[in-house]
Amino acid sequence: MTMPIKVLLADDERLVRSGFKVLLDLEDDIEVVGEATDGAEAVESALLTRPDVVLMDIRMPRMDGIRATRRIAEIAGLAQVRVLILTTYDTDENVFEALQAGASGFLLKDAGPAELLHAIRVIAAGEALLAPRITRRLIGQFTARRRAALAAEERLAVLTEREREVLALVGQGMNNDEIGAALFLSPATARTHVSRAMVKLGARDRAQLVVIAYQTGLSE
Repeated sequence: MTMPIKVLLADDERLVRSGFKVLLDLEDDIEVVGEATDGAEAVESALLTRPDVVLMDIRMPRMDGIRATRRIAEIAGLAQVRVLILTTYDTDENVFEALQAGASGFLLKDAGPAELLHAIRVIAAGEALLAPRITRRLIGQFTARRRAALAAEERLAVLTEREREVLALVGQGMNNDEIGAALFLSPATARTHVSRAMVKLGARDRAQLVVIAYQTGLSE
């Protein structure tokens, strides 16, 4: 029997947490293992419950969602925890900062139930919620002004030419099957190239690979 996806809810609004909990409790493959009212509680609860996914609000008292995400990413014992950022605004620069801090993607708070459930399952499976056009636009918007300051060639020197091609396609939101089709590779080979690029670039997951792809100009 497959273990349910363990989810931690971190939001300072009780009604928001309650609404999410009611929805998630209806799913056989998802289990809410804890709730937190701020970032500090989210980190403490993550250490206690070891969730698969944290639904993390950005704006919270005491410790915001970005600091909490960065803290979770830094703790070796929480390496398996994936953070899904919740935000009210699709143009929030903090979302980009959260991706840099270690989040695996983000979702608008007004997303429908099906979209939320899909996001949780995608994140729990180790993927990043990056395909939506709005995500690519957001990352592009806030990396454009920083790109000139980055030594792109030096940063990418550790990659093979094929790994650069794969990184560029990851930056476009492609999954392994799509990358394989574009480069005439098997999905397994595409996955291997993605994994090697992550290791060489020190990326936590595909979300950070997308950030790197935009920062270095590989993706537009």
